[in-house]
Amino acid sequence: MIPLRSNIAAMKGYIPGYQPPDIASWIKLNTNENPYPPSPEVVKAILGELGPDGAALRIYPSASSQKLREVAGELYGFDPAWIIMANGSDEVLNNLIRAFAAEGEEIGYVHPSYSYYGTLAEVQGARVRTFGLTDDFRIAGFPERYEGKVFFLTTPNAPLGPSFPVEYIDGVARRCAGMLVLDETYAEFAESNALELVRKHENVVVTRTLSKSYSLAGMRIGLAIARPEVIAALDKIRDHYNLDRLAQAACVAALRDQAYLAACCRRIRETREWFSAELRAIGYNVIPSQGNYLFATPPDRNGKRVYDGLFERKILVRHFSDPLLSHGLRISIGTREEMEKTLAALKEIG
Repeated sequence: MIPLRSNIAAMKGYIPGYQPPDIASWIKLNTNENPYPPSPEVVKAILGELGPDGAALRIYPSASSQKLREVAGELYGFDPAWIIMANGSDEVLNNLIRAFAAEGEEIGYVHPSYSYYGTLAEVQGARVRTFGLTDDFRIAGFPERYEGKVFFLTTPNAPLGPSFPVEYIDGVARRCAGMLVLDETYAEFAESNALELVRKHENVVVTRTLSKSYSLAGMRIGLAIARPEVIAALDKIRDHYNLDRLAQAACVAALRDQAYLAACCRRIRETREWFSAELRAIGYNVIPSQGNYLFATPPDRNGKRVYDGLFERKILVRHFSDPLLSHGLRISIGTREEMEKTLAALKEIG
């Protein structure tokens, strides 16, 4: 008998969005990927790092990703000691649980939000406590003093879309005895962010990713901003060469090309607002979103029926079996052409 830890044997594991093998023949709107390519400067940087013969790949990359910390620090207005780079923001989320929650201790998060928090807690053997959302998108039943070791707050919320106001998050931070992790995966698409709270509260961590707004999901680059003591702790437990040479080159180029980022995000926001209005015009309930996606409910509240109809037409969106979400669909925002085809399919499905 294989001697697995009991919690690993019992857990189901996280199921990511479906990646079709013949991806080029689909309209893929299920994993909130950016429909546009990354900055041309990213491609130049990767090719430059490779060189004519790829010899640079013989050598390990910077273990600390120091250049990336410096560029991110300049962009966000923090000393590099306040920043850590990661193999996707998931690595930071995992290491925050490892650093602050021992086996049997509690981590909390809002449900619905990113369910991977629960999977990471299960791996660590931590206990999970979830909180619902009120009708005005506040945390339902959050105590005056939350004693859990880590609380994750996804803002903008995924899969629903609204952001939490900074003033409200400030109050949540004051009520957390442990760490408050603000998962700002979609911050670049939103009207505001809560980065200022890292300076205000020693227990606040902000995580970001280059997967969505920077079109670098295939490179797996993330980061966290927190007090230097927190960053130093995370540095102790991360993989020592956690970002490869090409990812590091791509990250520097992407962060430096803010004009390209702004233009790309603007196109996605404009398409998001157009598509929202069109969905409402055909009877869908659409939650106002600050991300690059919408949570939309068909008139008959049968999300699975519409998902199946789109799947038959090789349009891939996200349907969740969770009873809180099964009535609707999370639809990533693609190009205007992709969304026009999706709208036409939805009208056909009825």
